[in-house]
Amino acid sequence: MDDQRGTETTPRCMSVKFNPVGRARTFLLPEVDFEPKLEPGDPVVVQMGERPAFGAVVRTVPLVAERTASLGNPPVRVLRRASRDDVLRRLRHEQRERDAQRVCGLKIRERALPMKLVKVEQLFDGSKLIVFFTAEGRVDFRELVRELASDFGVRIEMRQIGPRDEAKLLGGYGTCGRPLCCTTWLETFEPISIKMAKRQNLSLNPSRLSGVCGRLKCCLRYELPNAKGEQHAGCAHESSCKRVAGGCSSECGAGGCGSCSSK
Repeated sequence: MDDQRGTETTPRCMSVKFNPVGRARTFLLPEVDFEPKLEPGDPVVVQMGERPAFGAVVRTVPLVAERTASLGNPPVRVLRRASRDDVLRRLRHEQRERDAQRVCGLKIRERALPMKLVKVEQLFDGSKLIVFFTAEGRVDFRELVRELASDFGVRIEMRQIGPRDEAKLLGGYGTCGRPLCCTTWLETFEPISIKMAKRQNLSLNPSRLSGVCGRLKCCLRYELPNAKGEQHAGCAHESSCKRVAGGCSSECGAGGCGSCSSK
């Protein structure tokens, strides 16, 4: 009886990706079972904030998905299996994204705007196009927005991002040969400094310490020794606990961290 009761309370989860280079996100399944059962690669429509989004089911470790879903607040859910109309709508959106990126790139070059176009995304409900770009400073793109809105008949949102966000959107492979951490699993970008490389006795060659984004690699934090000189111990700084996989921010004394049980 206890085992059955525990099984009933376990959240039913599904991992979904919205683009090939993006990270998988965990969504709760509705109480009604899908027939036939959802398999990796099946298209689904999920609830993302106030709007629906289109994605595809991917393989994941069930226990990891359940743990991730339990941290969600508020929980996000799978709405339905994508219908033929949903798939056709997404294909039309992808074509519009390509057209918008081509037209926007041409207009940026015509006006010699000091900005670099990164990516264009169309929301699944068709309410607006989001244009991601990088720039050194502020850019007056009001005329560009008016022309794009007139050409495509939807609301245009311009989002200025940094080099690390650009790498996260476009994806790629690091010098280790694996997909970028920011694309696959990193939630936030933590501060990185050259002191982290010095403490690990690494070569201070910029080409070796820089990632595809041109900034210091995020992985410089992974093996940073703690106050005891131990690696992978969880304490990334001598005076505070900043666990890479955790989230503890309490003070670490000589005996370790009392809040996260790191020794």
